Amino acid sequence: MSVKSVIKSQYRASLAMLRQAIEKCPESMWLYTSYKNPFWRVAYHTIIYTHFYLHPKEADFVPWKKHIDEFQGFNPLPEGQQPYTKAEVLEYLELCLDQVDEKVDALDLEGESGFYWLPLNKLELQFYNIRHVMQHTGELCERLGAHGEIEVGWVGMGK
Repeated sequence: MSVKSVIKSQYRASLAMLRQAIEKCPESMWLYTSYKNPFWRVAYHTIIYTHFYLHPKEADFVPWKKHIDEFQGFNPLPEGQQPYTKAEVLEYLELCLDQVDEKVDALDLEGESGFYWLPLNKLELQFYNIRHVMQHTGELCERLGAHGEIEVGWVGMGK
């Protein structure tokens, strides 16, 4: 199995776990403000940065058609702006998943990250990116478990 095959498999597996967390999130928890960042915001943040770092460099990033700049980080929502729905976040996750093979196949794993603030090569950037997905997926899974013993199944490799 090639390194790129392993990377693609682990992207698919980590994003599959994120999908489960989003799908299992009760509607009452989606906008829940007891946490500093609501569930939807953490899910969207995770997906946008996964998508972003799959691109060769910052200038090559093509945002999702429903992208709103203020939503990518954890700043307060602009007044009057509605958060993304669960269906919208899942739509974006699918777009990201659909691009994994193409984006990973095009990578020069020994090349620079393409992002000046990350002094890594492309191979290490992929591990960095997958760890980011899993860190936030774990955070969301913890919330689900605390909310009502909702469990997300482990996905070892993605097909």
